[in-house]
Amino acid sequence: MFRPAISRVSRQFAVFARHPQAFRSYASASKSSFSWEDPLASKNLLTEEELAISDTAERYCQEQLLPRVLQAYRDEHYDPAILLEMGELGLLGANLHGYGCAGASTVASGLITRAVERVDSGYRSGMSVQSSLVMGGIYEFGTNELKEKYLPDMAKGKLLGAFGLTEPNHGSDPGSMESTARPHPTKKGYLLLSGSKTWITNSPIADVLLVWAKLQETGKIKGFLIDRKDCPPGTLETPAIKNKTGLRASITGMIHMDDCPVPEENMFPDVEGLTGPFTCLNSARYGISFGTMGALEDCITRAREYALGRKQFKNNPIAKYQLVQKKLADAATDAAYGVLASIQVGRLKDEGKVTPEMISMVKRQNCDRALVNARALQEIFGGNAVSDEYGIGRHVANLFVTQTYEGQSDIHSELKSL
Repeated sequence: MFRPAISRVSRQFAVFARHPQAFRSYASASKSSFSWEDPLASKNLLTEEELAISDTAERYCQEQLLPRVLQAYRDEHYDPAILLEMGELGLLGANLHGYGCAGASTVASGLITRAVERVDSGYRSGMSVQSSLVMGGIYEFGTNELKEKYLPDMAKGKLLGAFGLTEPNHGSDPGSMESTARPHPTKKGYLLLSGSKTWITNSPIADVLLVWAKLQETGKIKGFLIDRKDCPPGTLETPAIKNKTGLRASITGMIHMDDCPVPEENMFPDVEGLTGPFTCLNSARYGISFGTMGALEDCITRAREYALGRKQFKNNPIAKYQLVQKKLADAATDAAYGVLASIQVGRLKDEGKVTPEMISMVKRQNCDRALVNARALQEIFGGNAVSDEYGIGRHVANLFVTQTYEGQSDIHSELKSL
């Protein structure tokens, strides 16, 4: 039932790659009417191609991911086949051009993260690391040889990636990282990487690890691609971090490097310092800004349905009462504003007009408001919110993490231009 839709949109991606101008027209507005699912009619700001991509992503996520997420969250299990499925649909690295990627807009990539995070932030995290952090890093800073070697299979989900920046002693201070790269003493053309990274999504299952370390000779931060299959035993370990209270449907681990040999051609040649990792992070942060709105929208849907069905006080649905209505109205307003902000920043990014401060603003604001509203909506469920079958508690636990990683909310508040 789902395969025809996959084929149709895959063909649309192929046509778009050859004739992008054919999809630049915006969707036609329908007759004016208020929709609680799209209060400020944000769909009118999307192109036909973006709507098609969004529709495909939403149907895949609701039909294929949603039925798995509850058990995956309970078991703290992530199925790598998910990235293969996303690759088949063209959802990985969707805004990259060439190498088997769709070449869609930044907004389209955000709509994909929104659809995935509507199901679960952990699923979006696994996809974002693959698409924005690793594929985006290779696309932006890798040599042509590295792009040709890794990007096509990563776009298909056949090679899985992880992004190693955060260290045990340096969370929001990556400039103080202790990981180092030094010349191999006996093997010409190789470097030896040593150090540890932590809270790394996908690391236990990753085939390719984009790791940032300081060159011992210069003290400058550089990016390196570690190919797991080429690492001798004992030089690379990626143990999983278990017993998490959030993002349990994604896999998280560490990266331990002990004189891990990496060929010099696997080092990004033309970028040094924090410019490289922050460029990758900004792409992922944009996806988070859109994704958290998907999680909040799912909370609104669940809370609305529950409030309409739950009857109390003279057999009235609790949705009749203004205290409940206010929680729903506040959440719907913040979600609508957040979506519009993410669309605007995405457009500016494609026009080359975005600044890091803009991305910090939407990442911080949308993560904060998603968490605040999800917690408020959780109250509508009363004691039932404790049951994982209602889904609201899972979103709340996940949204705490999204507010914390890739720049904790307080860190993003320090806008240098203010």
